[in-house]
Amino acid sequence: MKNESRPAEAGFGRLGLCSGCSYYPDYLNSHRCTPGDACIRAHSGRQIDRFLRTNPELAPNYLNDIFWERRAIAARYAAVDHIFSLKSDADEVVRRVVATRLPVDELIGMVRDPDREVRLSVAARLPEPLLVQLINDPDYLIRATVARRLPHGQLSKLAKDPEREVRKVVASRLPPFALHMLAADPEPEVRAIVAERALPGLAVALLQDEEWWVRLAAVSNAPLEFLPPLVNDPEVEVREAAQARLAEPNML
Repeated sequence: MKNESRPAEAGFGRLGLCSGCSYYPDYLNSHRCTPGDACIRAHSGRQIDRFLRTNPELAPNYLNDIFWERRAIAARYAAVDHIFSLKSDADEVVRRVVATRLPVDELIGMVRDPDREVRLSVAARLPEPLLVQLINDPDYLIRATVARRLPHGQLSKLAKDPEREVRKVVASRLPPFALHMLAADPEPEVRAIVAERALPGLAVALLQDEEWWVRLAAVSNAPLEFLPPLVNDPEVEVREAAQARLAEPNML
């Protein structure tokens, strides 16, 4: 039943955003909208979201709206088969929403999106066999995300990445037998990760590293017979780690 006796105040009836709204007064009376709180005509993302959360069947009506935020929010609630055309929307926020919702087999068309956040979403969801499409992305955060997801057999493609953070991810994921590819990395943070995971032979080589925290990491993986020289290491933590390992057999 329609209620036409509501007092004339801002937001209701002929005043405010309700004026000329096709949903007034039915949606208002059925509590499907609330002026100032849940309103599709407001220029407030919070209000638009609350309206479409209550009325998701209306979301397709706003996928081509002139207001970017209304399109972006509508893309969250519309059925997936309605949002394919928004892959090339003019606004990056809209495309970011699309990249989080598209079926993964539709994401390949967004790997060259100009917006980093869009490509991050793509990199996080793209099927593993297609991740090579992003290996040369200009943004290191994208490449680091790819490095976290690439199959082990393809990780070597990022072992010489110019960005340290990408190589650190690679060092943490390479199979131990392949870690020699990063054993001479120019960054000690990368070499330390290698030393922590190294097989005994590689660990022995890293006991001679110029950085003490790389040597410290190598102590735990090196065979005992190579540790005595480390008890005289200039760094106390390395000396203590070597002494602790050498003492282990005597603690049995």
